[in-house]
Amino acid sequence: MSDVLLSVAHLAATYDQAIRAVSDVSFAVRRGEIVAVLGANGAGKSTTLQAVSALLPARRGQITGGRISYDGRDVSSSSPAQLVRIGLVPVLEGRHCFVSLSVEENLITGAIGRDARRGEISADLERVYALFPQLTRHRRSVAGLTSGGEQQMTAIGRALMSRPRLLVLDEPSMGLAPLVVEGIFRALKKLNAEEGLSILVAEQNSTVALRFADHAIVLEGGRSVLAGPARELRQRPDIKHLYLGGATAPAQTTQAVA
Repeated sequence: MSDVLLSVAHLAATYDQAIRAVSDVSFAVRRGEIVAVLGANGAGKSTTLQAVSALLPARRGQITGGRISYDGRDVSSSSPAQLVRIGLVPVLEGRHCFVSLSVEENLITGAIGRDARRGEISADLERVYALFPQLTRHRRSVAGLTSGGEQQMTAIGRALMSRPRLLVLDEPSMGLAPLVVEGIFRALKKLNAEEGLSILVAEQNSTVALRFADHAIVLEGGRSVLAGPARELRQRPDIKHLYLGGATAPAQTTQAVA
């Protein structure tokens, strides 16, 4: 069995058959690994994750080139439901919850797609509450009335209720306080370390992402411009400059920005 769980090779994608969003993105996620996709606004992070999760058609997007393989099979034309059933589960940007349902009801919806039994649901709920203790006291609260951080935890917890093998997160830190972001990433790292959960995360917050990821890829203008072990990228003086979208600037400017 290959240790590569997800492989993206020369991905290209457009919107409305005309607007090129991604032109050449390649990377791999190995089993039990956290991989961060970094880049400025418009770099192609969300488009890449939507393509991986089969969500582009819902936003009038199309994969126009390349190949996406999950667990050794081509999934470029799979549906989101098919991917969830084989363990590739996304958490969309923007803390999407069913705002009129309680936190616990939101979590339970994540188990419905895998036809979970009542005992399994109960055990998985306790697992999520142990990971995010803050949700325990809000389990009966209407999700739409909880804080942004609690809504993000609920969205992640709902995805975990599907028992993913690969969790795909788009900008989980967006709009959240630093302490909340730290707590969420620590929880994800705990899952990765203790259960071997593979994680693909798109982030603008390169500082926190590079601390918790094993590997990272930097996108600029819809292309892969830098990739490697996160611990090595943290040491590169030009990483901030590449992250901000200036890959072609001279070395002395790179040092100044970094």
